[in-house]
Amino acid sequence: MLLRPLLHVRCCAPAARLATGLRCASSSVASTELSVDYLLGERAGIVAISMNRPAAKNAISRGLLAAMTEAVSSVRFDRTVRAVIIRSLVPGAFCAGADLKERAKMRPEEVAPFVSRARALMSELENLPMPVIAALDGAALGGGLEMALACDLRVASSSAKLGLVETKLAIIPGAGGTQRLPRLVGPARAKELMFTAAVLDGNQAARIGLVDHAVPQTDAGDAAYQKAVQIAERILPNGPVGVRMVKKAVNLGMQMDLASGLAVEEACYAQVIPTKDRIEGLTAFKEKRVPNYTGE
Repeated sequence: MLLRPLLHVRCCAPAARLATGLRCASSSVASTELSVDYLLGERAGIVAISMNRPAAKNAISRGLLAAMTEAVSSVRFDRTVRAVIIRSLVPGAFCAGADLKERAKMRPEEVAPFVSRARALMSELENLPMPVIAALDGAALGGGLEMALACDLRVASSSAKLGLVETKLAIIPGAGGTQRLPRLVGPARAKELMFTAAVLDGNQAARIGLVDHAVPQTDAGDAAYQKAVQIAERILPNGPVGVRMVKKAVNLGMQMDLASGLAVEEACYAQVIPTKDRIEGLTAFKEKRVPNYTGE
């Protein structure tokens, strides 16, 4: 894989994870804007994509957008990856949205293509075949929340701040927020949140279903990430083909009427029937042992 300077790929050794709270010990982290961390040991199969633009609170610049797009592409066809976590290494910030300082320097004809690329990134993130969890340990505003909305699950610290605040700038969410938010919390509530540019904390977001879990923040500032890892760990023992087909069936089916959705479910079920993992699951159940799934 060709790596840009903004993207750093690491493998997390067990000793490093213990010493750094599941992070990789690497001196190059401070000089990169994005890292792709493959966890090892009992957590093998979990990949953490970590943003790290502290001066800009992970605002989405051209460079970060390109690095994130490459990171998503790098895990898409990796069959060893069973769950992806999107997180931030910047204390108190998940992603502040678009890099407005950079945006202010763009010519009008450059804005629409940039927003289109950001929208495409969110769709690529949403369409990853494996489960994707957003770990919101800080502010997720504008495009930052749109990134989280493109994930399958969202975990927020109780102190996190979440909102689609674009109307404050006389614009609208342009990376999928106007479509994904109402599908998640309902059209009327989504309209109110966007009309008023409301900012919710993690607990408020959980009450309306904007996030799936809200957890008290820790002194280390990574409570949402730790919870996301716990969820990913519960995904790992299950058949990866089955998990991927569940995601596909739900995502496609939610865009259809019930009869069409049931047809999608039937087609997805047909894809698991000839797999070795299905036979392994039945054999392990009969032999009263833990199954060893390979994704085949």
